[in-house]
This record gives sequence, structure tokens and C-alpha cells, in this order.
Amino acid sequence: MKAAKWGIAGLALLVLLGILVWLKPGMADTGRPVSGADNPEEKLSLHFFISGAPGSHLPPPEDDFIRQAIEAKFNIDLTVTAMPPGDEYNATLASLLAANNPPDMWLNISPDGGAKYTLDNVLADMTYFVTPATMPNYFKYWMNEQELREYQVHNKFARAPIPYDKKTYRAYYIRRDWLSRLGLDVPQTYDQYVNVLHAFTYKDPDGNGVNDTYGFTTAGAGTGISLDWPEYVKNGLLFPAYFENDKLIDMQTDLRVGQVVEDILKIQDAGLVDPDWFLYKDNQHVDKAVQGKAGIVLGDRLEFALDSNPESLQTRSRAIDPNADWVPFNPFGSQPLRTAAAPGYPFVFSNNAAGLNQEKLKVTAQILDWLAGEEGFLLTHYGIRDQHYKRDGNTITLLPGMLRNEDNAIQDLLNIWSFFTPNTPEILGLAIEDPRITARDRTVIRTITTIPVYEGLGTTLTPPLGINVEKMRARQNELQLKMLFQDKSGKRWPEYRGELMSSYEGESIFQQYEEKIRAARKNR
Repeated sequence: MKAAKWGIAGLALLVLLGILVWLKPGMADTGRPVSGADNPEEKLSLHFFISGAPGSHLPPPEDDFIRQAIEAKFNIDLTVTAMPPGDEYNATLASLLAANNPPDMWLNISPDGGAKYTLDNVLADMTYFVTPATMPNYFKYWMNEQELREYQVHNKFARAPIPYDKKTYRAYYIRRDWLSRLGLDVPQTYDQYVNVLHAFTYKDPDGNGVNDTYGFTTAGAGTGISLDWPEYVKNGLLFPAYFENDKLIDMQTDLRVGQVVEDILKIQDAGLVDPDWFLYKDNQHVDKAVQGKAGIVLGDRLEFALDSNPESLQTRSRAIDPNADWVPFNPFGSQPLRTAAAPGYPFVFSNNAAGLNQEKLKVTAQILDWLAGEEGFLLTHYGIRDQHYKRDGNTITLLPGMLRNEDNAIQDLLNIWSFFTPNTPEILGLAIEDPRITARDRTVIRTITTIPVYEGLGTTLTPPLGINVEKMRARQNELQLKMLFQDKSGKRWPEYRGELMSSYEGESIFQQYEEKIRAARKNR
């Protein structure tokens, strides 16, 4: 009996100790440690992997006022990896995933848009993290639920588009000072464009007495035919694809690609294009234009050639030649150069975090939504109030030189931290007064924003389960390069295209694309 009483007392003592442990600060009612958002004494650690402009770098944490603001507001320790989009970005991400050390949030810039990671269960289900209730700014200003549904892959909510600029800025740029020296006008037709290519290549447009200039330059990255070539538009193929007569017209696989190759060969054989174009990567072709070695190049960003952008084609060219004058133009008159803008890179959440500590993803959603709102937008695009800009009502006046210092560190910082929202303050009801904008800039902006745009597809295209689109695209590039550099003809394109449609499942891919477009248009 005495032993029994001691057993009951001991059991009671153990239960009491268990309750005390359960009530210990930092523990939720599930027995899991709570996050720093719930426990001020414990900071949550987060890792974001985002894209940054080439050449931009984040400063040390002690000099990063945006990271400091986020860490203080959300009571977290934040690690940020920022790299330019490209192969190195994807390789670094893949190594983190292989080491079972994924970021909590990253931008998925892989060619398949995250389809494989979705199938491999690498990505978290975002159903409870990305909603109008959890991210009100994101849904109020930037995204609607239907668009979000159309963006999914394989019927899984595992990715969401970062807010994007609905306007498009695709235009060709030409050295107007070279035209003036040669007595030529800005071309308005393709034939006029070709005449200018000849003049820029063979008539010494820079007046240096040396035969060292070309008409056009682009970048093939050593893998394919650049989609910048005007010869696509000449043959009715708009970037990147469009829907017409109940059919998807894909500019890279349409039957007209054979004629595109024929037309490129004419330009190339005449020596009118920078001979190194195929090997250029990233912005190397723009560097060649800056150096005054080519007189026409394509740009697709608002600030591509603005005086107010210290890294623009115009500003960099002027540093070498004060007479350089790049102006936008459309070699096809009033014909569209592309279809309407569509969502770009998605942001995704780690399934590891979803399984081990969902609070990480809840706080991540809060941070992203803050970036999508007025406070976060202003900080990441324009800096600190009264230090970098002044505010009067909804008018934001940038202070002179606020984005410039000796090493452009503040500009780098903003270039990276504005990753989540485009520079479209009007979406938030804000008007920007920027003293750096010149009269020339206003003319450039007016020109590129009035180039017609063809109707968009209305949905994101995802391939059938288990089909590798990139394998088809890789073979497509091989065959097109074979036409350009080996066959020296586009006549075999119907045959090559047939191989893509049958042996590389192109027919199934495009059939699914068309069905998705039709369904999206039916549900409008």
C-alpha cells in the first residue's frame, strides 16, 4: 500500500513537471517552439533567394537599411541571397536543394516555371499562405484570384506570380547621330531598316575612317537564335506567342521559322550583323552597342535608354561618345512587336519549411505583402522619406542625387530589393516627380509606350504531366542552328519541325497549351 501511494505521488510529480515544461516560454500548445513573430525573445530565421540585376550587389547587413527595416518590423533574422537570373542562379539553387538546405522563399526562374519542383514535392502548398486575407495588398493592387488560378501548374497551388508591369516596352533602338551623319531618316519599314544596316556597316557612320561598325547586334548565348531578330516580326511571328483563329502561334516553332532563317541568312551573309552575336551572353551585345560598334539593338525595359538611368544604353554610350543619341523606333510602322505582358517569375515556398515550421511561411507571406503595399513599395523603390524623397499627399518628389553616390550603392540596393514589385507607383495611387527625367526621356517613354501590343494569351502555359518542354526546346534550338550554320538554308524546317512534334512530344505540348487558352477564354 505504501509503495502504491508513492507510485501515485511520483506520477503526479511527473505530470506537474510535464505541465511546467509544456508552459515554458517559447512553446506553442502543440509543443513546437513558436516563431519570433509570437515570441519577442526568439527571432525567426528566414532565408530568401531572389534575383538581382547583373552587377548589383547587396551591401553588408549593417549598411542595408531595407533589410534592417524588415528585420525590425517582423522580428526576424533575414539572410538574402541575390543573383542575376541565369544558369548560375539555377545551379546554386539546385545545390541548396540537393543539400536539403532550401531557402524558405525563392524566385523560380527555371525554364519550366517550377513544374518539375512541383511534381517532386519540393514546393509547399500555398493554399493557406497566399490568400486575400493573408496578403491583402498583393490581391488589392496587383493580382486577382482568377489570374492566380490560371497561373498554377499540374492543378497544384505551389507558385504565385510576383507583381508585374502590365505595360510593355519592347522596341528597337537606333543611333540617330549616325543617321544624321549619313543623311538618313529613322526607318519606318523593314526595307528601310535593311538599307540602314548597309549604311551603318559600310559607310563609316561614326566618321573615324575605320571599317569597324555593324548594323545590328543581339545575343545568342551560344545556344540558339536570339528572339530579338526583326525577321521574326517580318514573317508575322510576334514575341513570344499569340492566339489566332483558334490556334496558338508559337514564334519559335511555327512553320514560318524556315523563312525567318532564310531572311537572317541574307542579313548575316551580307555582313550587316555583328559577327560575334551568337556567343554573346546576358548584356554583352549591349556592351558592344555602347562601345559604338553596332547601331541598332533591341531593348525591352522602360529605363533601357533613358538619360535618368546611370546604367542605360544612352548614358553609357554618352560617356564614350558625347554625341551618341539612341532613339526607339519600330521598323514595322504601326505593327505590334509583341503580345501583352504576362506574369513572369513565380515566388515559391519551401516544402521543408511547411513541414518543419509553418510560421516561417506565414511571416514570409506577411513580408511579401508588406513589400506589395505602400510602405514597403516606397522604401524599396525610393528609399527613406525626407532623406531620399519628400512626400506631399500622394506626390513623391525624389531628392536630387538620392540614387547616386560614388559607387552607386544605394541604386544597387534598390535594384535588388524592388524585386517584388515593378516600378509602377500609379498602381498605388502615387505620382512621382523625378528631377532626373529629361525632356528626351519623356519623348522616349511616349514612343515606346505607344507601340501597339497584340492581345495576350490570357493564361500561363504548362505542359502535360511528365513531358519535358525544355528537351523539346533544346532540340528545336539545335535544329535551327543547324539550318543557320550548317544547312545555310531554312528549307528543311518542315522536316525538322515534324521531328519536334512527333519525337519530342511537341504535338501534345501545344495541344495542351491550346486547350488551356480556350478554357481560360471561355471562363472570362
